[in-house]
Amino acid sequence: MSRSIPEATVARLPLYLQALVESSENAVHTISSTALADKSGVNAAIVRKDLSQLGAFGTRGVGYRVGELIDEISEVLGLNRDRALVIVGIGNLGRALANYDGFQRRGFDVVGLFDDADDKIGTTLGDLQVEPVDVLDEAVTARGATIAVVATPAQHAQDIVDRLVAVGVTAILNFAPTHLETPEHVAVRKVDVSTELQILSFYEQLYATPGPERQVATGP
Repeated sequence: MSRSIPEATVARLPLYLQALVESSENAVHTISSTALADKSGVNAAIVRKDLSQLGAFGTRGVGYRVGELIDEISEVLGLNRDRALVIVGIGNLGRALANYDGFQRRGFDVVGLFDDADDKIGTTLGDLQVEPVDVLDEAVTARGATIAVVATPAQHAQDIVDRLVAVGVTAILNFAPTHLETPEHVAVRKVDVSTELQILSFYEQLYATPGPERQVATGP
């Protein structure tokens, strides 16, 4: 499906989807923009604007049909079919990611785990055995993986990503603490836990400061 949807809207769609799935599991069949906003941590005006980008319009006095909206957002996010992904780097973080059952529940099928350490190769995590990085290229091709999670040390990440891109991976979730160079057609999302903690430290310090000194600039 080809749609032109603002990046900020795309970033909020998973929040709406999670709230909608939880509502559906609680036998809620319709939901107002206000209720969806409360569950998603945004305001109702943003919810209505975002959903209008999808062509989804609620009924005044009734709200949105939860099931229909789940299907619509899932289709836009490409979650209406399973997506094969691989995880490269099975250190502490990689092992935690490999054991995360949320991938499967959200339509992501982990089809390979890879590392170059002898003490990790051959070990089993869930239903998968850790394979050597030497077979990464052929495994990705054979299993049709187009998404990769990279949790390697920083010095190895770019080489791994180059190999992944060369065999058709177009979406990368990067946990390595480094910037990656990729072609324009490859989407990269970077998750840096230490950076997030440093930002939290700023806010923790800020809100521990009483009075007018506690100020945060808004806007760009």
